[in-house]
Amino acid sequence: MSASKEIEVGLKFTPKFDSNGLIPAIAQDAATGQVLMVAYMNDEALAETIKTGRGVYYSRSRNKLWRKGEESGNVQIVKEILVDCDQDCLILKVQVNNGQCHVGYMSCFYRSLKTGTSDELQFNAETVYDPAEAYKKK
Repeated sequence: MSASKEIEVGLKFTPKFDSNGLIPAIAQDAATGQVLMVAYMNDEALAETIKTGRGVYYSRSRNKLWRKGEESGNVQIVKEILVDCDQDCLILKVQVNNGQCHVGYMSCFYRSLKTGTSDELQFNAETVYDPAEAYKKK
């Protein structure tokens, strides 16, 4: 079997990281199917996620690992990791204890493009926690 066929239909997990060493990871609520957030993982974040069962990502802005909930307490317990056909994108089905967006919403996708416009957004959700309380500096 050719290498590309093995990646596409084989049973060996060989995630394809981009030229920056990252792979996109979509967090999805395991119970509801709601897309919660999109982030990136490097090999270290993925390995720690697999080992601990908790969502760990790579913060491109801070250039370091980001353990979801380390400041806010809003953790992700990973129930399943899905990989797409060419193994260059992941979906993490997660169990969550509270909102996952740093501005207080359950999902980072709390707005939508207003119908009939090309540049106006509308809210499609309400906040579920107070980020000022969750992100207090200790």
